[in-house]
Amino acid sequence: MIDRVVSKNGIAIRLTDERWRHITEEHCELAGFRSTVVETLSHPDRILLGGDGELIAVREVEMGKHLAVVYREQIDDGFIITAFLTRRIRSLEKRRQLWP
Repeated sequence: MIDRVVSKNGIAIRLTDERWRHITEEHCELAGFRSTVVETLSHPDRILLGGDGELIAVREVEMGKHLAVVYREQIDDGFIITAFLTRRIRSLEKRRQLWP
């Protein structure tokens, strides 16, 4: 199964089962969050620039707890690389904010 969502830049982003297994193996706390991960790309609180050109969509999922979804956009396609939960929003805030 492949989930697709349109990013804020209008690019279709895909989440494959292989990538989802990778994410949940590394971050088992996200096992029930697949739809939230996908929705974070279409409804982020902010989008940050990653270190290698990737984008990071960030959304607060509960008070002080944020979901970060790392993804890459190409000309007409994109894909999710990884996702994780964090309370360390200040470390993410050091990155360049692209949106809003």
